[in-house]
Amino acid sequence: MSNILFLLIVLPMIAAMVCFLIRVGLVRTITVTATGAVIAVTSLVLLGQGDFTYRVSGGWETLVTVLDFALLALVLFFGFKLNNRIIKSLTIFQLVLLAVFELFILDHGPDVPALLGDSLALIMVVIVSIIGSLICIFGLPYMKKHEEHLKLEKSRQPIFFLLLLLFLGAMNGLVLSNNILWLYFFFEVTTFCSFALIGHDGTKEAVENATRALWINSLGGALLLTAIVIVYAAAGTLDISVLLTRGPASGMLLAAVGLISLAGFVKAAQLPCQSWLLGAMVAPTPVSALLHSSTMVKAGVYMVLRFCPMFEGTFVSHGIALCGAFTFLVCAALAIGQSNGKKILAYSTVSNLGLIIACAGINTPLAVIAAVMLIIFHAISKSLLFLCVGTIEQAIGSRDIEDMRGLYRTMPRTAVVTIIGILSMLLPPFGVLLCKWMALEAAADHLFVIVMMALGSALTFVYWARWAGLLMGGHNISATPEKQPLFTRGPLVSLCIAALLFAFATPYLYTKAFVPMFASKHAADLAGILKGATGGFAIYPFIVLIGLATIFAIYRALRADVKQAHPYLGGAHAGDIEDGAFLGPVETIVPYKASNLYLAELFGEHRLTFWVNMIAGGLILLMIGGVL
Repeated sequence: MSNILFLLIVLPMIAAMVCFLIRVGLVRTITVTATGAVIAVTSLVLLGQGDFTYRVSGGWETLVTVLDFALLALVLFFGFKLNNRIIKSLTIFQLVLLAVFELFILDHGPDVPALLGDSLALIMVVIVSIIGSLICIFGLPYMKKHEEHLKLEKSRQPIFFLLLLLFLGAMNGLVLSNNILWLYFFFEVTTFCSFALIGHDGTKEAVENATRALWINSLGGALLLTAIVIVYAAAGTLDISVLLTRGPASGMLLAAVGLISLAGFVKAAQLPCQSWLLGAMVAPTPVSALLHSSTMVKAGVYMVLRFCPMFEGTFVSHGIALCGAFTFLVCAALAIGQSNGKKILAYSTVSNLGLIIACAGINTPLAVIAAVMLIIFHAISKSLLFLCVGTIEQAIGSRDIEDMRGLYRTMPRTAVVTIIGILSMLLPPFGVLLCKWMALEAAADHLFVIVMMALGSALTFVYWARWAGLLMGGHNISATPEKQPLFTRGPLVSLCIAALLFAFATPYLYTKAFVPMFASKHAADLAGILKGATGGFAIYPFIVLIGLATIFAIYRALRADVKQAHPYLGGAHAGDIEDGAFLGPVETIVPYKASNLYLAELFGEHRLTFWVNMIAGGLILLMIGGVL
C-alpha cells in the first residue's frame, strides 16, 4: 500500500520536478508518458484492492504542515505582486487562522489516519489518473505547436508540465485524504496550480483571469479552513471517517459542513462563482480539459458528496439541491447564447456540475449513485470534447463553432470523434442521459428541483444538437485524409472508445458496482431505471436500433448526390452568385453567410449573468440562514 500511494501521489510530483529541471524535449516526453502509464495502471490496482485506511509517521504530518504555510506564503507573494487586496486579505486570514489552530487549539497527540480509500475516493483516483494522464500526453504535441504559434524565443513547457503533473498528484492526494488538514493542503495546491496554468501564456487577459481564479478559490480555501476549526471545536476530531459515521450533524457541526459545501461550490464554479472557470478558457486547451473534466472542478463536487451523510435530511441538504438545480438550468440557458466552442463547454461543465451537486443535495442512495456515475461519464465525454476543440482550433485558427461548419471535409477523423463526444452528452444509450434520467427519478419528491432539472435537460439538447449539426453539415461527403501526431490521436481515440464502451456497460456498472455499495441498507430504495440483470430500461435493444440507424444513415449519405445550393438573393447578388456577396445600401458589397440563431437577447451573458448571480447568492444566503 505504501508503494501504491507513493506512485499515485508522490511520483507525479517527482516527475514534475524532472520535467522542470531537465529541459530536454525527449526526456520530457518519456517522463510524462511513463508517469501517466504508471499512475493509470496503479489506480486500477488500488481499485482492485478495495477499501483501506493508511496511517503515516509524524514526519509526514509535520512536512504537510510546513508545506501548507509555505504554500500560503507563496500565494501571499503573488497577492502583493499582483497588488490584489482580496488575495492578500484572504491569504493573511488563512495564515493567521492556521497558525493559531496549529499552535494553540489542535491536539497533535491523537493519531488520525491520513489517507482513506472507499468506493467514492477510489473511483475519483481512477478518473484523475487515467483521464488526467491522457490529457498530459495530449499536451506534448499540443504545446509544441502552441508555442510555435506564439513564436516564443524560450520554451515554457518545463514549467507547464511541472504544474500539470503536480496537479495530478495533488488531486489524488485530495480525494484520498482522511485528515481534513491534508484535504485543505491539497485543496490549496490545486488552487495555486490552476492560477499558474491559467496565466501560463502571460498575456494581459491571461493574467487577469488567473488573478480572478486565485482570489475566488482563495475564498474557498478560507471557507474550508474556517470549517475545519469549527469541526474540531464541535467534534474534537479531524478524522473524516469518524465524522461520517456519526450521521446527520446539527448545531455548529452542521454549520461547518455547510461551509465545507460552500468551499466545494467555489471549487466547482457554481453560481455565483462561475466567472473564474469561464476565464480559464484563455489557457491552453490541456489546461481547460484538466480543470473542467477530471481534476479541479471535480474536487468541488467530490467534497460535497464526501460530506453528504452529515447533512442528510437537513435544511442544508435542501439548499444544496436547490442551488445545484438552479445552476444546472441557468448555465444550460447561458450556453445557448454562445458560439465560442470553449465557452459552450465551460457553461456545460458548470451546468452538469450543478446537476451532480443537486443529486448530492437530494441525498438519497439513488441520487448519490446518479451523481457518482455522472462524474464518470462527464469526465470522459467532456475531456474528449475539450481535446477535440483544441485540435480543431490549432487546425483552423478558430474555436467558433460557426467556423466548424462542414468540418468533416477537412478533418474527418476529428469531426467524427467530436460528434461522438457530443452525442455521448446528448443521447441514449450513453451514460450521461441515463444518469440524468436517474436524477429526475431521485428528484420526484422535490417539485422545484425536478422542474429545473427537466427544463435544464431540454435546454441542454439545444446547444449540443446545434453543434453536432454544424459539424455534420457540408457540401459533400468526400473528405481529404487527416494526419495527426500519435500523442494527439491516441488520447482522442482512447477517450472515444471509452465513451462507447461505457455506454454498453452502464447497466452493469449500476447493478454490479454501485447498487452493492448501498444494498445492505437501502436495497428497497434503488429500483431506478437500470435495476435488473440488463436494466429496466431496454438499453441493449435500443443500442441495436441506434446502430442499424447509424449504418443506414452513413449508407444513404455515401450514395447521396449532394449539390451546393446558394441563397436566393432576388437578383441582388454582386458578380457571380458563387462569389457569395450582394449589393447592400449605397451600392456597397456585403458578403453573406449562413449562421445559427443564438438568441442573445434571451440567453446572452449580458442579459442573464447579473440577475442569476443575485438569485444564486440569495439561495446560498437562505441556506446559511436556515443553518443559523
